[in-house]
Amino acid sequence: QVQLVESGGGLVPPGGSLRLSCAASGSILGGYHIGWFRQAPGKEREEISCPRPSDDSSDGSEDYRDSVKGRFTVSRDNAKNMVYLEMNSLNPEDTGVYYCGAIPKTYVAANLCRQWRFYDYWGQGTQVTVSS
Repeated sequence: QVQLVESGGGLVPPGGSLRLSCAASGSILGGYHIGWFRQAPGKEREEISCPRPSDDSSDGSEDYRDSVKGRFTVSRDNAKNMVYLEMNSLNPEDTGVYYCGAIPKTYVAANLCRQWRFYDYWGQGTQVTVSS
């Protein structure tokens, strides 16, 4: 089992910043990669970033989706089993529920990281609203 708990969401004006946290725990956590997704109302859950090909993200290399590139940064504290999402220059299109999810590392190696259906575990989500 893997348990994930997100925190840090809230209401922020356009141009503002937020830092989300994901606390991960569980006996089988070592076999999983933790990633961030978001879901806007009426839309499908979409990935924020995935490890670069042939990379288990141990060196922090991630490929970000185009809409957040240059504004969002994922960081990891492996000693504390924490994953963070730093979000800057937020705009209303970033509004949604943000989730962290756990996918087997073997699926990441198979380049399936962007597909939410392959994630085994999810947190409860944290709401991010960008509005003036």
